[in-house]
Amino acid sequence: MKERIIDLLTKNTSLTIMEINDKLGFTKIDEYQTLQNNLDELVSDGTVYYSDKKKKYLLLENSHLVKGRLILNEKGFGFVEIGKDIKDVYINEKNINNGEDDDIVLFEYLNKDSERPEGRIVKVIKRNYDPVVGEVILENGEYFVKPDKKGANIYIPKDYLNNAVEGHKVVVEPLKDGKRLGKIIKIIGHKNDVGVDVLSFVYKYNFSEEFPEDVLEELNNIPAYLTAEEIAKELQDGRHDLRDKVIFTIDGIDTKDIDDAISIEIDDNRLYHLGVHIADVSYYVKEGSKLDEEAYKRGTSVYLVDRVLPMLPHKLSNGICSLNENEDRFAFSVEMTIDNQGNVVNYEIFPSIIRSRKKMNYDDVNKILEDKVIPNGYEPYADTLILMEELSKILRKKMVDRGYIEFESSEAKIEVDENCHPIAIKAREQRTGEELIENFMIAANETVASSIFYKNLPGIYRVHDKPDEKRLMEFLKFLSLRGYVVTGKNKIKSSKDLQKILEQIDKDGEIRILHDMAIRCQAKAIYSDINIGHFGLGSKCYSHFTSPIRRYPDLILHRLVKDYNYHYSEEIISKRKSELGMQAEHTSEREASAQNCERDVDKMKKAEYMEDHIGEIYKGVISGVYEFGIFVQLDNTVEGLIKPEDLGRDYFTYNKDLMALIGKRTNKKYSFGDDVTVRVIGASKENSTVDFEIYRLEEKKKA
Repeated sequence: MKERIIDLLTKNTSLTIMEINDKLGFTKIDEYQTLQNNLDELVSDGTVYYSDKKKKYLLLENSHLVKGRLILNEKGFGFVEIGKDIKDVYINEKNINNGEDDDIVLFEYLNKDSERPEGRIVKVIKRNYDPVVGEVILENGEYFVKPDKKGANIYIPKDYLNNAVEGHKVVVEPLKDGKRLGKIIKIIGHKNDVGVDVLSFVYKYNFSEEFPEDVLEELNNIPAYLTAEEIAKELQDGRHDLRDKVIFTIDGIDTKDIDDAISIEIDDNRLYHLGVHIADVSYYVKEGSKLDEEAYKRGTSVYLVDRVLPMLPHKLSNGICSLNENEDRFAFSVEMTIDNQGNVVNYEIFPSIIRSRKKMNYDDVNKILEDKVIPNGYEPYADTLILMEELSKILRKKMVDRGYIEFESSEAKIEVDENCHPIAIKAREQRTGEELIENFMIAANETVASSIFYKNLPGIYRVHDKPDEKRLMEFLKFLSLRGYVVTGKNKIKSSKDLQKILEQIDKDGEIRILHDMAIRCQAKAIYSDINIGHFGLGSKCYSHFTSPIRRYPDLILHRLVKDYNYHYSEEIISKRKSELGMQAEHTSEREASAQNCERDVDKMKKAEYMEDHIGEIYKGVISGVYEFGIFVQLDNTVEGLIKPEDLGRDYFTYNKDLMALIGKRTNKKYSFGDDVTVRVIGASKENSTVDFEIYRLEEKKKA
C-alpha cells in the first residue's frame, strides 16, 4: 500500500486522507484504518509530511522541509546532520523546538547559502528514547545526571534516584517527552571503580554484560558435551562425519569463542580440496527462543580492551558451540575444490561433525610460515600449513587481480593491567597466518552467498557500494597536488582503478595515512537483502557465513541454507523474503553501535595512556588538517590535536585545496601526510582527548 500512496503523492502535490482513500477506491472501514496506519508510518520515517494547518499529506521531497539527525551541544545549540556530502546545519537554542540529542527532525532553512547554514526545527518525527548514561551530580541540593555525551543535565527527582549517590555512573530513562527529566534505572558503579569507565560506553550503546534470567534458564536444556546418542541420531539424519579428517583452528592466542576450523588436501590433478568448517550455532539457537531473541537484540559480540560482550552466553560461545581442541562438535562445512588459478570449480555445503586436532595460534603459525621454525606440538601439521599457504597465495592473487583493495589497517591493540589501566599500545599487524585465514573465509563466504543468489532465493548479503564520487575527486585532487600522477581518469569506475592509485602510494612509502584518507572516501559496508556486490573485495556476491558465534547475520545465513537444502517450501521462501530486509537493517545498526562502542573505549584508553606520558616526544604523521588545528597520528595509532597557537610563533591560515595550515609570516606549511615530531602537552581520559605541540630541537637547545 505504501508504494501506491507514494505514487499518488508523486502525481498530486498534496492530498487529504479522504482524497487518498477515494483515489485508492477504498470503501470499507478496515481499509481506511489500514490507510491511516500506513500514512502514520510514512510520516514517522520522514517519507511523507503532514501539514497540521492544511490537513494534507505531501511527499517530504516536495516540501520546503528537510530531514536530519539533531546533535546537541552542551551549551544549548545544536547541528542537524543531513548527509555526508551536505554541510551540517546550525540550530540556535531558540530554534531547537523541544528537540533532543539524536532525534530525527524536520527543519527549514533560515540561511542556506552561507558558510554556516542555519535552520529551525519544525517537527520531531522520531524521538530518541534511548537511555542516557551519565554521572550523578549534586547542585544546590538537587540531583542531576550529567550525560557522558553532549546535552544538558537531566533533573532526577529524589523519588527516582534508585539509591544512586553523587559520583555514581548510571543509566537514565527519560520521564517526559521533550523535557530534561528522568529516572535512574541502573547504577553502573562509582566513576572511580575499576572497569566502570568501560561499562559506561557499554550501556551508552545499549549493550549489556549480563543476560536476562529467561535466557539463562534456556541454557539448562543445552548440554555441555555431545552425547553418543545425539551424535548417532544426527548421523542417521544425514550429518557428515568428518572426525577422521585433519582439521584444526587458527586464532589469536587468547581467543575462546572459536567459530571456524580448516582442512586441506591436494589430489593428483593438483586440485586443492579446502574445507572451511563453521560452528553449527543454529542447531542450538532455535528461532523464536529467548536465546535467539537476545542474540538478535545484541546483533554482534563486542570486543573491548579488557572484556568481550558475547552475543551468546559463554556456555555456548566458549563451550558447546566453540570448536575446541579434541572435542566433538556439530559444524556446518563448506568443502570447495579449487584449481591453481583460485577458481572454485566445485563445492558442497552440509551439516557435519568434526573434531579439531589442535588449537593453533597466529604467533606459532607465523613462526612456521615466515621463520621456518616449527614450535613444539606443531610437527604433524607443518606440511599441511605450508600447503595451505600455497593455496592462500593463489586465492589472494585472484582477489587482487579482480580488484581486492588491500588497505593498511590503523587498528590498535591496547594492553591493560589488572586495574584496566593501559600499559602499552601498538598497531595490529596482519601477517601470513592472519592473511591465510582471511583468504579462506572470504572464499567460503562467497561460495555460500553465490549458492543462494544464483538460485534466485531470498538472501542476506554483505554489500559495499562504490565510493562517494565527490570525496574521491577531492582525494585525487589532493594526490595530484602532492605530485602523484594518477590513472589519468577523472572517475573511479571500479575497485581496480582505486587499487592502481593505492599501489603508487605504497611504492612511495606514504601508506597508512593516505590509505586512511582513501578509506574515508568509501561507503560503509552493511547487510542487505539486495545484492549489489562488495566494492572493497572486488566481489560480485558476498555474505557473512563464518562467524555465527559472534555475528547474527551469519546465523541467519546458516538458517537460510538449511531451509533451502532441507526444508524447502513456498511458505518458507515467502517468510524469509518478508523478514530479511528488516533483519539486515537491524543487524547493520547493531554492528555500527558495536564499532562505535569499541572505538570510543579505545579512544578513551589511548587518552588515559597518554596521561602517563605528558612531556614525552614522539614521531607522527599529520592525519587531518582543519581551521582549528591539525591532528597527528603516532606510530602506535594514538591521535592528538595541535592547536594553531602550538604550531609556532606565527599566524596560520587554512588552505582547503592543499589541506594545509600555512604560516602568514614564515610561509611554513603543515599538510596532510607530513611527518612531524611532537611533544605531549595534555591528555584527558574524561574527554578522550590528547593534545600535542610541535617539537623543535633547536628551540630546546636555545632554552
